[in-house]
Amino acid sequence: MTRLLLSGLIAGVLVVLLTSPAHAEILAMLNYESKPENTVRKEGLAIIDVDPKSSGFGKILMDIPLPSDLVAHHLYYNRDMSKAYVTALGKTVLHVLDLKRFPYRMKAVEIPDCSVQEDMVFSEDNQTWFLTCMGSSTVIMGNARNDTPLKTIAAPLPGDPFISHPHGIAIHNGIDRVLITSTVMPGDISQAGETITVLEANTGKVLSTHKVSLKASPSKSAPVEVMFSPNANPPIAHITNMLEGTVWMAAWNQKSKSFSFEQVDDFGPRDQGVILEMLYNRKGDRLYVTTAKPGYVNIYDNTDPRHPQFLKAIPTAAGAHHMALSSDEGYLFVQNSFLNLEGMNDGSITVIDLVKREVVGSIDTLKNQGFNPNCIVLLPSDQK
Repeated sequence: MTRLLLSGLIAGVLVVLLTSPAHAEILAMLNYESKPENTVRKEGLAIIDVDPKSSGFGKILMDIPLPSDLVAHHLYYNRDMSKAYVTALGKTVLHVLDLKRFPYRMKAVEIPDCSVQEDMVFSEDNQTWFLTCMGSSTVIMGNARNDTPLKTIAAPLPGDPFISHPHGIAIHNGIDRVLITSTVMPGDISQAGETITVLEANTGKVLSTHKVSLKASPSKSAPVEVMFSPNANPPIAHITNMLEGTVWMAAWNQKSKSFSFEQVDDFGPRDQGVILEMLYNRKGDRLYVTTAKPGYVNIYDNTDPRHPQFLKAIPTAAGAHHMALSSDEGYLFVQNSFLNLEGMNDGSITVIDLVKREVVGSIDTLKNQGFNPNCIVLLPSDQK
């Protein structure tokens, strides 16, 4: 073959590659488990194309097995998205995926002081993580470089309300504070909390506890998630009360170095129950809140985080739980299953067009195979 002919072929290939339309693809990672009626239990991590415009919409592109008795719960990335963490309800083992190597490498980290692992947050310098342990009523500080536990934070005295069945957690290194919710005793929802605990981020020192309910104690409001609103100055955090059906706000006072707390919404008039997750867009002027029963995403104008304004409730499916936002913020993906509970474990993934504010698709791939997804995150390449 002459050099001229070879050069012409290469040039032709480049023209085709450069002029061909880009292949639409948005990849999500979900941890899943068998539905309760299945006799053979299975757990795993599935990578699925969730782009409704893709020819591979709903297809599983990778399936990574997990121990069948792990009860994998949440998925988290560290700050630079070089690692993914899988918390577990069934074992005191935290699984860590190295995302810098493909195929992904996964290691198990034993954390004996942490039963019923729930939420994780990472310091802004990516050096420290915090893990809530709802079963042991502890919070673990860990080294985020080598993923070893550093400190176990617990109530100063047995029965002290500072840290009781912690679940949600948020960190703001700019004010050196961590906020933690007191939710429910695993296996006994009647033992529900009503407080937010404040820690010093650098040391893990317990500073104070605050009630987040207008009802008489014990209100059993069960605050479940807490998140700092992006770009709010001074810092503002929002709190979802799972059982009470309200949203609260924590506002930072720079002078007193403390938070004030206030209720900002009540879901009762909308006939929605079991309030769960929150998600903000990058700018912070939109807030999304899921409710598992019967299954909705609620959209708020969060221009003023002290007073988020309800805009619309979009029905999804029973058990609406975790969410992921596409990089262009045009799509919202909602995972519909809450702890495999009857009536709240549809097993689908709802795709919402945020421009039209309507559902444009449903992914039933896991559901049709007898599985429920427990959490959803987009792969790092689809979050930038």
